[in-house]
Amino acid sequence: MGILDKHKILEKNASLLLVFSFLVVTVGGLVEIAPLFYLENTIEEVDGVRPYSPMELAGRDVYVREGCYVCHSQMIRPMRDEVERYGHYSLAAESMYDHPFQWGSKRTGPDLARVGGRYSDDWQAQHLRDPQSVVPESVMPKYAFLENRMIDGKYIGDVMRTHRLVGVPYTDEMLENAQADFQAQIDPYADGVDGLLERYPGAQVRNFDGSPGISEMDALIAYLQMLGTLVDFSTFEADASR
Repeated sequence: MGILDKHKILEKNASLLLVFSFLVVTVGGLVEIAPLFYLENTIEEVDGVRPYSPMELAGRDVYVREGCYVCHSQMIRPMRDEVERYGHYSLAAESMYDHPFQWGSKRTGPDLARVGGRYSDDWQAQHLRDPQSVVPESVMPKYAFLENRMIDGKYIGDVMRTHRLVGVPYTDEMLENAQADFQAQIDPYADGVDGLLERYPGAQVRNFDGSPGISEMDALIAYLQMLGTLVDFSTFEADASR
């Protein structure tokens, strides 16, 4: 009996076909899943990537709450046109502390993975207040109300503890200083700035929207101005052996 004859028997017998299909899927699944139990991490660690500072994390929560991911992606694909427009393609490590990730699936507006430092704080604030005043063709709604919603970071420590439960490496020191670091990031002259910069290297310290107090707009701009700035791509080399 040849291979084709055996295959015909398999195709004509529904029960036999089901059993063999199950075996094939099981073996294939085990081959893919088994290595994960032996690997400590499936993401290549990259110098510079760190957990979000308290204010950046608060701004990210505003970003998620307002559904910014619906119109803006944060994932640059390794294609020439995308790299030339937005910058270096996205690395998995850049999203390793995102819960949930903000890759997005649609670009009504531009990708934001490298938006940090591309525009000034004043531009970002005006863009949030009245998008059409800086980008006339924009269909983005106005978010001026964020400037009037004040936050004090009272519960930011609890948010950070929750993120630590899912693997973000916030230390006890970071949690103990959460509210102080939140307040310090908007005041370059605060006593806690040195500690903030030690715990979160590269964190930007300034009044982001130019208004008194700490607003949701401050936090959102702090988050946006951080995106894509943690990795020095002039010295980055992908390690193909990992």
